[in-house]
Amino acid sequence: MAGDLRILSIYEGFFAGGARALHSTVVRGLHTGGGQRHAVLSIHQEMRRETMLQRMEDDRCYRLLTADGVPVSSLGRTPDYVPDGPAFSGAEMDQAAQHAESADLILSLKEQPLRLINQPGFPRRPVVVCLHRSDPQNQGPALAELKTAVAEGRVAACICCAESTRDAYRAAGIPGQLLHVIPNGVDLGRFRPVRKRGPLRRSLGVPAKAKIVAFAARYDRMKHVTLFLRSAKQFLKQTPNGQVLMCGAGMSRANAELCGDLEHIFGDEPRLLQRLHLLGVRHDMELVYAASDVVALTSSFGEAAPLCLIEGAMCGAVPVSTDVGDSAAIVDGIGLVTPADPEAISAAWCDAIARRPEFARPLAESRERFSHTRMIAAYATLIERIHREVKTPA
Repeated sequence: MAGDLRILSIYEGFFAGGARALHSTVVRGLHTGGGQRHAVLSIHQEMRRETMLQRMEDDRCYRLLTADGVPVSSLGRTPDYVPDGPAFSGAEMDQAAQHAESADLILSLKEQPLRLINQPGFPRRPVVVCLHRSDPQNQGPALAELKTAVAEGRVAACICCAESTRDAYRAAGIPGQLLHVIPNGVDLGRFRPVRKRGPLRRSLGVPAKAKIVAFAARYDRMKHVTLFLRSAKQFLKQTPNGQVLMCGAGMSRANAELCGDLEHIFGDEPRLLQRLHLLGVRHDMELVYAASDVVALTSSFGEAAPLCLIEGAMCGAVPVSTDVGDSAAIVDGIGLVTPADPEAISAAWCDAIARRPEFARPLAESRERFSHTRMIAAYATLIERIHREVKTPA
């Protein structure tokens, strides 16, 4: 393996989220596929997100990466870390530099880690920034860090997971020649329909013959959780055998804000909450999707190529989404796009359930389009081209 291309990915931290799951899938595929050796450096060892303290070692992506032989290290920061003086201490920079000097190329998971890469003491290596949002203006100082890295010649390419991502970053001032689109893909061996859903549904606490809508999202403003809840209320009122599953960070009774939303929206009809299930973070989302009839997205901004729509569709659930990012293109022919209105969304869910047999064949025929094998191959091709074209300093 002496001649293998050495790649270091830098994460802000490990926590439940589509971008980390996607990037970790890519890293594992490239590392085990031959020709590249990957490692991961996380700035934080644990992070507090959506009311949860998420430790690196507890994260599913961390466990999968290390199980496949990918070394994962951390600068050791915690949610309570307060820098004393410079943005990064001398010890942190020494550790980061040691990892970077052992790499031929750097992958930055989104633009936030560029605040480390832009430090004067960070070794010069070609940087490929992996972008997974369509709202650079809402990323705090991260867009400025990206522009700084581009201006200083550090950035060799940006991989955009969606056309909407490329359009948004180009409009924000990132040169178009740096922006390359590689659409998201998923593991088709993991995300696939199941023949008998009755036992699976009962294991989730829902009746075997229920009509199920699944919502997989973290509790975040961009996900427009209150819009989903208002839509769920309409759906449950008009569908006596309807059930709603909510999964993700912050989707549990431990989240006081979510509990407040539920009380406010369902306060006049609390009985409906008996059919709304808060499942929190799940590590078996393929089973949740396979048990469901619809996978729903109600986001209002920020989305690019939402993994939940792809994963759910590959498990046989009909994707129903608001028109955000590339969602309309993803569900074209295999699902429905709906206005951001509770009654319209509820009606779309009911329509999707009624038409599920009609969507079965298009969903099956779309599987190769969403294969993670194609995605990983595209990443490999671009990374190898960047390495050939950009000389790494000795």
